[in-house]
Amino acid sequence: MINTLHIKNIGIIDEISIDLNKGFNILTGETGAGKTLIIDSLEILAGGRFSKEMIRKGEDYSFVEMSVSTNNSNEDIILSREININGRNLCKINGRMVTVAELKNYMSKLIDIHGQHDNQSLLNVNTHIHLLDKFAGKELKDLKMDYLKKYNEYKKVKEEIAKNYGDDKEKQRKVDLLRYQFKEIEEANLKKGEEEELEEKKKKILNAEKLSKNLGIAENEILNISLDSILSSIKALEKIEDINEEYKEQAEKIRSIYYDLEDCGREIANFAEDIYFDDREIENIESRLNLIFSMKRKYGNNIEEILKYKAEVEKEIYDIENLEEYTNKLKLELKNLTEQMREICKKMHDIRQKVSNILSTEIQDNLVDLEMKNIKFKANINYDPSNLFSENGQDTIEFLIMTNVGEDFKPLTKIASGGEMSRIMLAIKRVLADVDEVETLVFDEIDTGISGKAASKVAEKMKEISKKHQIICVTHLATIAARGDCNYYISKEVKEGKTKTNVSMLTDNKLVEEIARIASGEVTKVSMQYAKELINKL
Repeated sequence: MINTLHIKNIGIIDEISIDLNKGFNILTGETGAGKTLIIDSLEILAGGRFSKEMIRKGEDYSFVEMSVSTNNSNEDIILSREININGRNLCKINGRMVTVAELKNYMSKLIDIHGQHDNQSLLNVNTHIHLLDKFAGKELKDLKMDYLKKYNEYKKVKEEIAKNYGDDKEKQRKVDLLRYQFKEIEEANLKKGEEEELEEKKKKILNAEKLSKNLGIAENEILNISLDSILSSIKALEKIEDINEEYKEQAEKIRSIYYDLEDCGREIANFAEDIYFDDREIENIESRLNLIFSMKRKYGNNIEEILKYKAEVEKEIYDIENLEEYTNKLKLELKNLTEQMREICKKMHDIRQKVSNILSTEIQDNLVDLEMKNIKFKANINYDPSNLFSENGQDTIEFLIMTNVGEDFKPLTKIASGGEMSRIMLAIKRVLADVDEVETLVFDEIDTGISGKAASKVAEKMKEISKKHQIICVTHLATIAARGDCNYYISKEVKEGKTKTNVSMLTDNKLVEEIARIASGEVTKVSMQYAKELINKL
């Protein structure tokens, strides 16, 4: 759910922050005060289109940010989008920069915005099968997981079969090239870690003179130290060490120094013996490094990658030379997978068919509650066992509506009336409330075109949905506003020659006054009494 919404420099909105709550959040206010701009801001953050004209006059950018909490996370997630007058977009999720497409995809799982004709998920036919499958529950879910595992294997096998090496001449050219590459790598006889060893050896040879000179100095200086004198000192202290423990300690320290110096001298002498310079060897090292560099340019960034490529080439040569046998094996595997998938698809179809009737009946009942007795709903399933497989099997599903008796069923996208579409959408949302994973639903004046008993029913359904989802609703109907768990009043004022939007939460008498204003256009004793009755009744 959305916890806080922050908007800056959009239309007449200078800068506002709204702390939203669970349940039913109602936005009301004067015409032109900025209610729609708040919804527009949500659409912008949901990855919607943006016009430069929306940037507040005199400003260089617009900014929208929200903090949301989800059922899957204990911490708030911060999402933001900044749009500059030069058209540059800056989108972030928890401080990480993302593309508009990534932001849109992420937001689609969090928020669903519904206007009079803008019903994002329900008007997307691809979502209908997912909604029906969620409604179906665990039995279908388990089947679908098994199916998807086989479907992914099926795709891999098809891709392998589809590998095309062309005709025999093309195949031979391909094999010849692969053999040449394999032979070149094979003859190079590369070994892991070889390049590092050669570089180290090269460095040592190129620095032979410097190494020899300084190792010689070090060895001579150690030899110049009188080891005999140190040894005499040790013997002298040993003669008196029984008199004082401290003499013994000093003797041990000097003895340790004596042995260390002896070891250092020997090791430095050994180092010096290993130092040599051979023109032919440095040439061999350079030649070997050049060969490795050449191999890296062709086959990989390092010796490990080159050797890996060699193994891949060897496998591809084998596959091409044994293509017919290999293809036959794959075709048999594909046939077995196809039979298994068709069987699962039929089971999924049967479950969907049964569930679709239940879903259609429940939505139909809700439409009757919403004073739409003549409208018929149908979850249309098209099953074609000869059809290509998809992630959902061999079914395609589309929600259809018949708005008038005697007419044909039509897709939801063909519904013209904003009032009808609003109630149809509410009926579907009410039935799917328990399975729909989108946590926040936004309704922008979807009450347009309805009144009286129908409006009361819409308010009732929205209240029911708000028990499972956070709802943010812009409304002009007192019946709906009176149902709100939290009511916000959107107003505007002129300050320093500019119009700006303000938001305030309504409680107690202020709430009654606003519902009275919506109900009759003005606040009177009669409208106040009616508003109180509405609130108390609900």
